[in-house]
Amino acid sequence: MPGNFDLDAAARRVAAKYGFEADLSGDAKRQLDGLTAPAPVPSGVRDLRRLLWSSIDNSSSLDLDQAEAAEALPNDCIRLLVAIADVDALVPKGSPLDLHAHANSTSVYTGVEVFPMLPEKLSTGLTSLNQDEDRVALIIETVVDANGEVKQHDVYRGVIRNQAKLAYDDVGAWLDGAATPALVSGNAALQEQLRLQSEAAQRLKEQRLRHGALELDTIEATPVAKNGQVVDLEVARKSKARDLIEDFMIASNIAIAVFLESKGRSGIRRVVREPERWSRIVDLAKQYGTTLPAKPDSLALANFLSARRAADPVRFPDLSLSVVKLMGPGEYALDMPGRDPGAHFGLAVHDYSHATAPNRRYADLVTQRLAKAALAGAEAPYGNDELSAIAAHCTEREDAANKVERTMRKVAAALLLAHRIGDVFDGIVTGVSNHGTFARLFHPPAEGMVVHGQHGLDVGDKVKLRLVHTDPAQGYIDFDAVR
Repeated sequence: MPGNFDLDAAARRVAAKYGFEADLSGDAKRQLDGLTAPAPVPSGVRDLRRLLWSSIDNSSSLDLDQAEAAEALPNDCIRLLVAIADVDALVPKGSPLDLHAHANSTSVYTGVEVFPMLPEKLSTGLTSLNQDEDRVALIIETVVDANGEVKQHDVYRGVIRNQAKLAYDDVGAWLDGAATPALVSGNAALQEQLRLQSEAAQRLKEQRLRHGALELDTIEATPVAKNGQVVDLEVARKSKARDLIEDFMIASNIAIAVFLESKGRSGIRRVVREPERWSRIVDLAKQYGTTLPAKPDSLALANFLSARRAADPVRFPDLSLSVVKLMGPGEYALDMPGRDPGAHFGLAVHDYSHATAPNRRYADLVTQRLAKAALAGAEAPYGNDELSAIAAHCTEREDAANKVERTMRKVAAALLLAHRIGDVFDGIVTGVSNHGTFARLFHPPAEGMVVHGQHGLDVGDKVKLRLVHTDPAQGYIDFDAVR
């Protein structure tokens, strides 16, 4: 089977199984056909094309939702500007393309095929902040002081021009002293700009860590396919460039939530509640000689994780994975002025939205519309009941997208391991539920079910696993625990 297996067909089948619509309706196709140019620049927006904007994303990413710029200010402050693609300008609420985006609510990345929330003509073209093209954007501005505190923020509309589409791996390596990326080489102004952005990001991160934000490093393996065959499982590693963008997006998502609250507007908050299985996290910490409080405490957990990262960086991703699994999933929730729907435990913040990826996530597109209406002094485009329903739908669709991506990782891993039946691997238990006990190999990072010897195992346990069966069509990998 492996030699004749159609990965693209499998991806489409799995996406359909979990309810994702790959095809546009006739009305949506007609709307798309009528879009031939980026959104025109409306009067009254700020012209910010003089700034040195750049974007950093995966080298293969073409759906550029954000671009960044920074300026040094007096008193050792840094002004950070994040431009968010104005997707709403071409995809208004209630339009056929908007209904399609709402149905899926998120882009799905399988490593084999991408199922974009919005068609590529938009997400990688007319609504993408592409290099050397003028684009209307929502600007989120924060001023960061020397201690990483955000002294002020602002939200407004502007027009920008991305001058450099950069890649995580190249910029991250350069910030660590490796070779200079081609677009950065010979451009002293851009080099200075990126170093200033890196400084701002480090300040923001240090401030969040002081408040108990969790610094995790999980392994996410993406299938690498050549000529229809899986040749590897590629793991994205953390780097200064990835941290930079993550820190900027966190600051910007907080700023949008605070902005809407200041205008007396409802919104959608991203919530990660206190860990569902804190007692198991406490047990894990005991195995390393650390005593955590009986009740969930993000700062205590953050300090424990920081110590483990320093003590054993090679195995830290495995501990991170266990903590992530035990914390439980995040969700979207209605955020009404003066009513806190809950905190984001992992980030140790209360005011957190999703606003920075409107090409990829529907909650972000909704938040963009809410912010634009607040800026214009117009009536909110959504009522509270509608926002609550959208939040629940986006949570469900995000869970479904995770299942599609996880299934396709298993399909790819099953293909990769098909010829290794009987081999024994080192691994870690990643999940225990009524559905079974699951474990992931350290190398290759493939996950499957423990079908024999699983009794007594729990999340975070290290275990030797014998591969006993693979079924690429179903994405099944079965292990025996070797005692």
